[in-house]
Amino acid sequence: MYFRSKISSLFALSVVALATLALSTVITTAADEPKNQIPRPDGKPADMTKPVQVFILMGQSNMVGLGKVTGGEGSLENAVKTKKKYPYLVDDAGNWTERQDVRNVRVMVGKGGAMQLFNNEWMTIKGKTMGPEYGIGHPLGNAIDEPVMILKSCIGNRSLGWDLLPPGSERFELDGKVYAGYKDSPDSWAKGTEPKAIGWYAGKQYDDDVANAKKVLGELDKYYPGAKKYEVAGFFFWQGEKDGGSAVHSSRYEKNLVQFIKQLRKDFDAPNAKFVLATLGESTKGSKGNGGLVLDAQLAVDGKSGKYPEFKGNVATVYSNPLSLGGSGNSHYNGNAETYMNVGEAMGIAMVELLKNPKK
Repeated sequence: MYFRSKISSLFALSVVALATLALSTVITTAADEPKNQIPRPDGKPADMTKPVQVFILMGQSNMVGLGKVTGGEGSLENAVKTKKKYPYLVDDAGNWTERQDVRNVRVMVGKGGAMQLFNNEWMTIKGKTMGPEYGIGHPLGNAIDEPVMILKSCIGNRSLGWDLLPPGSERFELDGKVYAGYKDSPDSWAKGTEPKAIGWYAGKQYDDDVANAKKVLGELDKYYPGAKKYEVAGFFFWQGEKDGGSAVHSSRYEKNLVQFIKQLRKDFDAPNAKFVLATLGESTKGSKGNGGLVLDAQLAVDGKSGKYPEFKGNVATVYSNPLSLGGSGNSHYNGNAETYMNVGEAMGIAMVELLKNPKK
């Protein structure tokens, strides 16, 4: 991994602070005006003699992206062109910038289980809705000399405790019921009875999302013209809404999340890949209930927490509450594009910081 020489000036403020609660004072002022230090793209292509650095984005609906691009208050268009936020997204003429060193690819399971392609272009603002990919892609593109691919493979309304349950997850018993391990069906059944399979199994979405990402990488030149080699350098994860609706899934979230991180690295043959996740914007530290359990689990896997020494320097959690401008994950933050941009920037900058750490 080669970092551009301008990275030291790019992040004059501590990136460590950006990945913590102090992030709110770095990205925004008291009036919620961003102190952006992300420059406009220079328009130059990446060094194609080097392998593409692939960053895989997974999660549920907010990672898919439901922030408004056009419209009035709350839209990206209003934030950038009226409020003058995120100035790196437009050029001097007010047109959306286009990076020549970051490829934006998004796929999803479609009807019949086939892969559906939504995006395959150089990173620029496109379509009516957006996720955190623009805030993620620009810091990475500015910091890394190699070609960069942002590869999003996910769909909405999926839980880590069932749909995204990773391989290696085992059955467990609770209150007289048996709960599914990986590839079990249904999600639960009475202890002492035989499970009756339904048309879905634990981990089906995990399998589909991983398979689709691998399909893209298997046809690399189709999605990154001129590319010959790639390296999965990192993963981004923004999820938790559906697990928060289940007392059982939220209580198992930490265990499942640890396995999820380890299994992704194994499945993509990327033991050194970094992992950045974001919490739900409505969740506050110290909160109780299912949402509190999910938040505590997400904070626990951060390499700085010390709970999982093997994650030190390679896993980071972005606390999103100070970055959210209202609404909940289930309401998709009312479609407010600034929430998606703020969270994306924080995730991207956190990843840049992790990438500075040497590989084991």
